Amino acid sequence: MTEPWSARTDLVAAVRAQLARAADPARAVAQQRYMKSALPFHGVAMAQVRRIVRDLAGAHPITTAAQWEATVRALWDGATHREERYAATALARQPRYRAFRTTATLPLLRHMIGTGAWWDHVDEIASHLLGEVLQREPHVVAPVLRDWADDDDMWVRRSAILAQLRAKAATDTDLLAHCLEANLTGSRHGGEFFVRKAVGWALREYAKTDAAWVQAFLAEHRDRLSPLSVREASRHLARA
Repeated sequence: MTEPWSARTDLVAAVRAQLARAADPARAVAQQRYMKSALPFHGVAMAQVRRIVRDLAGAHPITTAAQWEATVRALWDGATHREERYAATALARQPRYRAFRTTATLPLLRHMIGTGAWWDHVDEIASHLLGEVLQREPHVVAPVLRDWADDDDMWVRRSAILAQLRAKAATDTDLLAHCLEANLTGSRHGGEFFVRKAVGWALREYAKTDAAWVQAFLAEHRDRLSPLSVREASRHLARA
């Protein structure tokens, strides 16, 4: 019997086996090249990765938050192929584990962001998992994200910027402004493409909810916004 605090190694093994059986070597080569990934790919499409995880999670139930986190970590940290990390994120996002996604999840998410360190991992974790925890417990998570916006790690900063991508009218604009202002041109990572892109993306998404707020932000900070950020931010405004 699996202990309630230890990883479900049977689930981890089953996910890895299913991914290996679904492998498409030709697709894998192209995926690895596109992602510039040190880890090889199996060549499994993301939709199929998620189906595998969904089906196997039902067959290998996880009963506690500690067991869920341990299983996600085992899949993530022991990955030999990139899809195993996609599977770890998919397992973390499973609706059946919603009750486990609390502020206690933040160290796990920080670990995944820091070790994933590329947009395919970071963006899904930030906009879905981190964003969900923020909406559920904003008074606890918002101060953490303020710190993350000034972190030494560029990907942690990007996560803070993108955490409210799906928040719409529930967006904490004070938090959004802080995360953006901490990462404009002249900041530690403000010149990095992935930071400049994230700034523009966050503004573009919020413009769908409050175009006036975004226009005011652009006007106030135009001298510190990169052309890329302004171009991204303005896409929705141009159609409004």
